[in-house]
Amino acid sequence: MADYLRMNSDELKKEFSSVKAKYDELLSLKLSLDMSRGKPNFDNMDLCDDALCAVNREKGFKDLSGTDCRNYGGMDGIAELKSLFGEVLGVPAEQVIVGGNSSLNMMFDTVAQGMTHGFGAGPWGLQKNIKFLCPAPGYDRHFGITEHFGFELIPVYMTAEGPDMDAVEELVKDETVKGIWCVPKYSNPEGMTYSDNVVRRMAALKPAACDFRIFWDNAYAVHDLYDEGDCLLNIYDECLKNGNEDLVFMFTSTSKITFPGAGVAAQAASPNNLKMLKNRIKYQTIGPDKVNQLRHARFLPDMAALKLQMKKHAEILRPKFESVLSELNNQLGDKNIASWSKPRGGYFISLYVYEGTAKRVCELCSKAGMVLTPAGAPFPYGKDPKDSNIRIAPSYPSVEEIKKAAELLCIAVRYAALEKLL
Repeated sequence: MADYLRMNSDELKKEFSSVKAKYDELLSLKLSLDMSRGKPNFDNMDLCDDALCAVNREKGFKDLSGTDCRNYGGMDGIAELKSLFGEVLGVPAEQVIVGGNSSLNMMFDTVAQGMTHGFGAGPWGLQKNIKFLCPAPGYDRHFGITEHFGFELIPVYMTAEGPDMDAVEELVKDETVKGIWCVPKYSNPEGMTYSDNVVRRMAALKPAACDFRIFWDNAYAVHDLYDEGDCLLNIYDECLKNGNEDLVFMFTSTSKITFPGAGVAAQAASPNNLKMLKNRIKYQTIGPDKVNQLRHARFLPDMAALKLQMKKHAEILRPKFESVLSELNNQLGDKNIASWSKPRGGYFISLYVYEGTAKRVCELCSKAGMVLTPAGAPFPYGKDPKDSNIRIAPSYPSVEEIKKAAELLCIAVRYAALEKLL
C-alpha cells in the first residue's frame, strides 16, 4: 500500500524506518547542493561569452544612430534595444526605457517614484493605509519592495488560470489599494501562464484609486523549455481596448538570457506614464551603461537571434527540470502527500508538501547539505498559512547533482509527512 493516508500505524512505522535509513545514508554523503534561487549555471553563462567581445576598438563603439556609447547621454537607452524589448513586451519601441542590469531595480525605483511623487493623485507616501495586492505563491522580492515602503500586503491566491480575479476585482474597489504584482508568464514559482481571460479581466479593471498600477514583470517572456511554449495575451493591447493604457507598467530583462549580473533591463509604459518616468529619471542619471547595451544589441540583434539563444538555454535546462519531475513522480506520485507544478518554461517548480511540513522538509534538506528557498518565502511576509509550499529551482546544479538533490528532496518530503502522521 503506497498511499500514506490509507496506512495503519504499523505500516506507517515500517515505512518511516525505511525512509529514515535512506535519509541517514544521504546524510552521510555530506552533500553540497543549491536549489534555492533561479541562478543559471556556468554552462548557461558560457553561451553568452561572445557578447563580451562584441564591443572593442576594431568593431567600434557607436550604435546605429552614430552615438558613441562610451560617452554621456541617451538617458532612456539605445534604439536597437528599445526595438528588441518592444517586440518582447509587445509595445512600440518608443514606449520603452532601457536601463541598467536589473529590472528589480527599475521596479523598486518606480514604486519609490510613486511614494515621493505619485501617479496622478499625490504621493503614495502621503496617503494613509496604502495596500498592495500580492498573488501568492509569488515572488518574494516583489513583496519585499512594497513591504519596505510600508504597504500592507494583501495576498491574492493563485488559481489554475492565474490570480483569483474575482478577489482582485473586489479588492480594487478599495481606493487604498494602489497596485498588484504580476509575473504573467511561467510565474514565479508556479511556472504557469495567465490565461487570456485573466489578462482581459486584469486589463479591464476599474480601480477606485486612479493611481492604481499593475506591475507586470514579464521576466520569463521568452524562457520556453520546449519548442512550443505558452502564449501570453498582450496586456497593453487589452488595456488600450478598455481605455486603460495608463494602468500597467511592464518590465523585463536579459538576466537569464545573457549574464544575470551584467545584463540589461527594460521598462515599458503608456505615453502618459512614460512622460512622468522620463521627467523624473532626468534628475537621477546622466544615462545608463550604453557600452553594455551595445554589447547586447550586437549579440542579440533581433528576435531570431534571441529565440536561438533561448533554444540553447532550454537544451541545458530541460533535462534538469525533467529529472526533478521524474523523481517527484517516482517517489511521491502515489503517496498522496504532495503535488507539484509541471512548467513548460521559466525557472521554478512549485512543490506542495503535506500540510504543516514545508519548514521541516527544508530543515531536513539543509541538515543533509542542500539549500532551498525558505518555506513560506513565496507568500507575503514569508508566512505560508498552510506551511505547505516550497519553491524548487533546478537551474544551478549539474544534471548529476540534480538527480541526487531530487532524491534527497523526495526523501525529506516523505520523512516529514510520516513524522506528522505518526
